[in-house]
Amino acid sequence: MRRSLEVWKMGKVNYLEALKLQEKLASDRKALKITDTLLSLQHPPTYTVGKRETVHNLLIPDSEINAMGAELHYTQRGGDITFHGPHQAILYPIVSLRDIGLGARKYVEKLELTMIELACMYGVKAQVGNKCETGVWVEDRKIGAIGVRISSGITSHGLAFNMDPDLNYFKHIVPCGIADKGVTSLKKEANVELPAEEVIQEQLISCFVRIFGYHDVVLKDKSYL
Repeated sequence: MRRSLEVWKMGKVNYLEALKLQEKLASDRKALKITDTLLSLQHPPTYTVGKRETVHNLLIPDSEINAMGAELHYTQRGGDITFHGPHQAILYPIVSLRDIGLGARKYVEKLELTMIELACMYGVKAQVGNKCETGVWVEDRKIGAIGVRISSGITSHGLAFNMDPDLNYFKHIVPCGIADKGVTSLKKEANVELPAEEVIQEQLISCFVRIFGYHDVVLKDKSYL
């Protein structure tokens, strides 16, 4: 059976706006009003805490977050605290796991593979982490984070791949709760000149489409707003 995916290329979007949109789309997907949908975007500087509320891994007070022009939000996704910001490619899939025949673990593995394939395109050898270390790593440096929510078999939230974000933001948290490992980016690890970020984000979408086995892709730009 041919499966279709609608891709929304959204540019830079405020975190709460994207969260509200995901909730609506997930509800619509559950009600069979829409097909599987993929949001491709970037966020302004934002720290997010997962549903376990591991706020102890935030190393600065809220007032300092505000002073640096960033935001802090609590979410219902899995995973620990993380940072989203400019020059980071984010994908939020709103898909029915039942329709694509995947369980939660296999779904996360495919998200990891999506980022590994993208890194490989630039000669960067990335791999999955050790047990309990979701995401994608270059040796002991994290290049891609994953935090998902699955409700009634419908996914939301997703992955964040570091193209060239300001890594100093990560110094204010224990990224994903792992204290003894660092964070890196495609810019730092690749030995080639990178193309425009829009190209890299397109390639990330293409990796997702291929790995998840979609046949028909419909593109939607910011004119939806």
